[in-house]
Amino acid sequence: MTASDSELRAPNIPLPPWARELIALYESDAASQFILHGNINDRIILPLGGQTDIGNLGDFLLRVLLPRFDVVLCYDLGNGIRVEKGGEIFMQCPRFRENPELPKTPRAAVEALSHYFRYTANLRRLGQKRAQVGCIFRSAQLATPALGAGLNYDISAMALLIRDWGSDASLTEHALATFLIAENLNDLHPLLVNNPRAARIKIPLPSPEELQGALALMASRYPKALSNCQGNFEAPAQQLSGATLGAVESMLRAKEYQKEALKPEDLSKLKKGLIENDSNGLIEFIESGRSLDDLYGQEKVKAWLRQDIALWARNDLRAMPMGYLLCGPVGTGKTFMVECLAGEAGVPVVKLKNFRDKWVGSTEGNLETIFRLLHALGRCYVFVDEADQALGKRDSGGSDSNLSGRIYSMIAEEMGDTKNRGKIVWILASSRPDLIEVDLKRPGRVDVKIPLFPTSTPEESFALIRALCKKRGLVVEDSCYEEIRHLIPLLLTPGAAETLAVKVYRLVATENRSVSETLKACLTGYQPPVSGEVMAFQIGLAAREASDVEFVPEIFRRMIAK
Repeated sequence: MTASDSELRAPNIPLPPWARELIALYESDAASQFILHGNINDRIILPLGGQTDIGNLGDFLLRVLLPRFDVVLCYDLGNGIRVEKGGEIFMQCPRFRENPELPKTPRAAVEALSHYFRYTANLRRLGQKRAQVGCIFRSAQLATPALGAGLNYDISAMALLIRDWGSDASLTEHALATFLIAENLNDLHPLLVNNPRAARIKIPLPSPEELQGALALMASRYPKALSNCQGNFEAPAQQLSGATLGAVESMLRAKEYQKEALKPEDLSKLKKGLIENDSNGLIEFIESGRSLDDLYGQEKVKAWLRQDIALWARNDLRAMPMGYLLCGPVGTGKTFMVECLAGEAGVPVVKLKNFRDKWVGSTEGNLETIFRLLHALGRCYVFVDEADQALGKRDSGGSDSNLSGRIYSMIAEEMGDTKNRGKIVWILASSRPDLIEVDLKRPGRVDVKIPLFPTSTPEESFALIRALCKKRGLVVEDSCYEEIRHLIPLLLTPGAAETLAVKVYRLVATENRSVSETLKACLTGYQPPVSGEVMAFQIGLAAREASDVEFVPEIFRRMIAK
């Protein structure tokens, strides 16, 4: 097939970038088999010449890309082979004319499709009129899963046959276009994913511009829900960036049914819910009304973070870090610092939840889904707590079938992608930064390493306890300090101080005792939650990890200098 032979339709109305890429590959004869992955289950705008509609991916392929093909076939596990177009031409094949019942089981269906493709190729060689054939293979990962690679001969045989559709010269020399649809590449058999003659086309979440066009298109369908927009959909589209078009449409339907107008103040909350639902619980948003002013001490760190926020606000990305590492003993407030940073920056903070799965390939698929959502958000922080456990290892020793190594590889690639600078900022938190792979925390992935420390003097400990008591309405007088100075613990973390403040409040509220008397009693029986040896070890790790010695108090600098 040459470029002039192409039958793919490219309407005058702009197509999404992924569709333009697909057409270019087909017209140039670079590929005739396409693996469509990513946001495949979403609604899509259908540019149909002078008209525009909204449908699903199947509608887009049938109505936008393949309207001039003579025969279009579809297959999925539930429905088997279906003839979407050109039934009369299809039935001219002797095999199906004699037995019109089309198979449903994967092996039989793939063999039947292969037979038909070779039949049409043979017709062309005999000089007869060729039929332009398109085939859409839905949920291809269910028929040829990655799980079957090397383990199941039937699955491997099917993968080989499907691979031939896009690589066998006897098939590709005539007008045949095949589309394998799978949400995640890691779910699909590697014989298909790694086929050099198959093009992998990623369908992203809708851009703000696409959402704006979709909202304009849906305005007549949901007039009440969109009445506050007054024909200007740019702002709501920007705020809804990261949500699927299907989720947005469902939201508008609900608003229209309730006869409620979409309000600007509702959009952030709605977006959060829509994206969390679409992620199937893989991520959650951290909402915070705090700012860096709520962070006790850490003045040099706060100054640095505010400089980064100012650069981000000015869109000056040249000095923006790719990521931060927050390290320090247990209880030093790593998660609290993230909450303060979230409130100060006004940028979404996404926390990765448990993306690991017991099923082979599912964990990698979950990560693909997470990355797809992150890219669609525009700008966000990505928070990974207990990073030493969550991010995997380069070499897990074979204890988990190298799942940890595959997780490490995917996350390392994503963290080091310079196209994400100024869009995605990673925040790793760990009390054991020494257990995080060196390559994951190197400059270019993690540029700023911020150590968090416990208090180093009785005055610091007293001020911390006093501040946390004040938040609960308890006033600790200055004069109390000298009386309890000998009881005040050193190396007090915000977490331990919080527990002390809660205990003081509880006793004051239930026993009607004075604050100073209660605080003295609580300190008398105080037991550190972390042993001194562990605390000293984790302090040393954090101090050595710091990217700037100015982040480390003088007393702890002397500890690591020994």
